[in-house]
Amino acid sequence: MTVSKDIKFNFLSKDELERYQKHLTLKEIGSEGQIDLKNSSVLCIGAGGLGSSVLLYLAATGIGKIGIVDNDYVEKSNLQRQIIHETNTIGNLKIDSARERIKKLNPNSELLTFFERINPNNALEIIREFDIICDCSDNFGTRYLINDACLILNKPLVFGSVQGFEGQISVFNLNKQSPNLRDLLPESPSKNAVPSCAEYGVVGVTTGLIGILQVNEIIKIILKKGEILDGKILVFDLLNINMKKLNLKSDQLNKRIKNLSEFADYYIDDECSEKNIVINRINANDFNSLYKAKPNKILLIDVRENEEFSTFAIEGSISIPLSHLNQDSDLEFIQKESLIKDVFIICKSGKRSEKASKILSKFKIKSRSIEGGIEKLKKY
Repeated sequence: MTVSKDIKFNFLSKDELERYQKHLTLKEIGSEGQIDLKNSSVLCIGAGGLGSSVLLYLAATGIGKIGIVDNDYVEKSNLQRQIIHETNTIGNLKIDSARERIKKLNPNSELLTFFERINPNNALEIIREFDIICDCSDNFGTRYLINDACLILNKPLVFGSVQGFEGQISVFNLNKQSPNLRDLLPESPSKNAVPSCAEYGVVGVTTGLIGILQVNEIIKIILKKGEILDGKILVFDLLNINMKKLNLKSDQLNKRIKNLSEFADYYIDDECSEKNIVINRINANDFNSLYKAKPNKILLIDVRENEEFSTFAIEGSISIPLSHLNQDSDLEFIQKESLIKDVFIICKSGKRSEKASKILSKFKIKSRSIEGGIEKLKKY
C-alpha cells in the first residue's frame, strides 16, 4: 500500500472544535495540543485484544493518521476481548472490521490498512512512514522484529503485553539513551516456558486496560507532557489490584542493530512456522463431483460459527466451529473418522477452512480445504 504524504494542519475544523471541546479546555492540551495530535501518525501492529482499545482511543483522541497492520479474520472467540469487532463481522478481515468501526466513531482520522503480517521484508517500509509505533502483537518473534525495526528507524515504540489478569506496558527507544525490548528480555523466552493466550487465556479487561494505557503514553509523547514510561515498565495485577513500576536500564550493546537479517532467528514464532505447512486444497467443482459419487466416504466439516451453519449448510456436513477445533472430543472424533473417510473442510469462502487444515495437520490428521467455500459450492 502507498502511504500518503503528511499534510500539516494549523487549524481545527468546526466538527473538530465541537468533537474535542473537552480536550480544548485542558491546559495540558488546548487547541495547540489538539493540532499536534491531528498532525501525528501512529501505527498499530495488531487489531486484536490490545489493538482494539488502542485503535478506538487513538481515533477518539483525534490522531490524524492511523495505520493498522493485521492479516487475521474475526472469530467469535475474539469478541470477549477484541471490542472493536462485532458479531456481524465474524469471518471478515480484522482490518476491515476495525476500519468500519473507527469511521463510525471519528471520520476525521485518516486510516491506512495493511492486510499482511509484519515480517522482516515489509517491516521497515511500513514502519518508517509513521511517527509512533504501538506494538499490539501477541508473540515474541513479532515483538523483537518491531523493536529492532524501530531501533533502525529511530522510532519510539509503545510496548504492551498481557496474560491472564496481568499486563505490562513500557516505552522503548524514545531517545538515544532509552532502553528497548532487548534490555528487558536479552534472550527470547523459550516457547515451552512462556504460555500463549491459547493455552492460558486472558481476561478481556486486561487487554482493554493495557491498550488504553498504551494510548495514554502515545498522547504524552506527542504533547511532550507528563511522565513517560521511558526507562520504566509498569506491571498491573488486576486480580489482586496490585501495581508496580520497575526501572529498566539501557545497554548500548542492545542498540547495535544495523539490519534485520542479523537476528532472523528471533523473529520466528509458531504462527510464522505454520507457513511451512502444506495445505491440501480441492476446488468446489471437483469436490462436488466426488461428494456425489462417494458421500459415505467423506467427512465434511463446516468450521463456520453455529449461527452461520443454521442459516445454510451442505447436506451431510457436520458443524465444528473453528474456535472449537482444539477441543479433545472433536479431535478424537475427527481422528477416528479419518481412518475410514476422507476429511474435507469448508467455510464461507475458504480462509477459515485453511486455518482448520493447519490445526488438524498438527495432530497428524490429513484434510483438504475446499477452495471458495460454500459461496463457490452453491453454484454447483
